[in-house]
Formats: sequence, C-alpha cells, structure tokens
Amino acid sequence: MNEVKEALRTIEQHYKLFLQQQFTFIAALQHTRENAHDVIRPVASIDQVQSYMDHYCNNSTDRRILNMFLSICNDLSKLCQKLEAVHPGNSTTNGILERCKLLLSHSNDLSTIRAKYPHDVVNHLSCDEAKNHYGGVVSLIPIVLDCMKEWLYHTEKLPRHMLHNVSGRSALSEKRAPEDEPARAAISQNPPSVHPEAQTSISNKECVQVQGSKHVRKKHLNDTENHNGKLKSPWKPPGRHAF
Repeated sequence: MNEVKEALRTIEQHYKLFLQQQFTFIAALQHTRENAHDVIRPVASIDQVQSYMDHYCNNSTDRRILNMFLSICNDLSKLCQKLEAVHPGNSTTNGILERCKLLLSHSNDLSTIRAKYPHDVVNHLSCDEAKNHYGGVVSLIPIVLDCMKEWLYHTEKLPRHMLHNVSGRSALSEKRAPEDEPARAAISQNPPSVHPEAQTSISNKECVQVQGSKHVRKKHLNDTENHNGKLKSPWKPPGRHAF
C-alpha cells in the first residue's frame, strides 16, 4: 500500500508541473491539429494526441508538452495495475478501478467528461475551447487522480489481511517480518570466537593467579605456625634455686 501511495504522489507532482503549462499544451494541440487539417472535431482520445505528436508535430516545445501528457497517462495506467495487485477488490473498489481503466483506454471518447470543482482546468479555456475542442482532454488526468484517491480511501477501510503488496505477500506478513527479524538474528547469531593466543594468555594468567594464591596461602599458614610456636612453646619446669 505504501508503494501505491508513493507512486500516486509522484504522478501528482508531475501533473502539477504539467498543469503550470496548460496554455502550452493547448497551443501544441492547436498547432498539430492545424497541421493535420483536423480543426473541427474535438480532441477526444489519447490515441488522437499520440497521432498528433507522432505525425504532425514540428517543434520541440510542442513535442515535449504532448509527450509529458502521454507520459502521465501511461504512469496512471501502470498504477492501475498496481492497484489490482494490492487488493482483489469488492464491488466499490472494482467499480472505481474499472472507471479508471476505461478513462485511460487510448480509444475511449473523452469529449463529454469535465473536471469539476475544485479543479479549474476547464475554466482556463475559452467557452468555445471548453465546449467544442479541449474540455475533455484537459479533464482526463484530474478525474483519474480523484478516482484513485477515492479507491485508496475505500481500500484503507478494509481489513489488513485482505490487502497485498505489489509482490503478492499479504500486508500482515509484511508487517510481521520486521518484528521477527531481531528474534531470527538472535537465534542465528554465533557466540564470539576467542583467538587461540588469547585463550593461552588467559590460561597462563589463571595459572599465575592460582599459583600466586597457593603461595600466599602457604606463606600465611607458615607464619601462623611460627607465631603459634612462639606462643605455645613446650613447658619447662623451673630450675632449682639455692636458698
């Protein structure tokens, strides 16, 4: 789910850059339509924009902005595939997803769709442009983005065990994985090894300490015996004194 949210945020950032150049996009469509002698019918499909760019685009500015539009549409189509992988679907989320896929179909007729408030892309067009030429094509991306946000809203209310990440694992197992890692690391961790020389050094030190303690103990016993010997010397009868 986090991967889906990140992909959606990235597309929104690209769309904001595209939105700042809407007038350039309309000018590019106007130029290519004139080159194609196709100025009467509305721009009503992604295929139509692709054809204008491939066959009737004469300058790099028009090509860049048309390619930017097509690239965002392609990213949205890929995101639809990720949404299907995350959640098997219920009636609500499946309906939203199907609408996204229909809108992003290259041959779908976009001439009747219109983005509504809070989007103002249609308001930036003249009445003739909005009604007869570009109202549908400029409304496509914001409408699909709104649908995907609605899909996320409904999906996040579902139990976590019903969700899957893009690789197919359940979200619950994905959540447990980091929690299990410390335990696995503790089990697999081997006790630190001690270098043979260090072991020898430790053994020698222990021997010296043991010998030293024995020497101190022995000396203490000897001193005690000597001291006791002085205090407890054999009793001798007093000698006879002359009267």
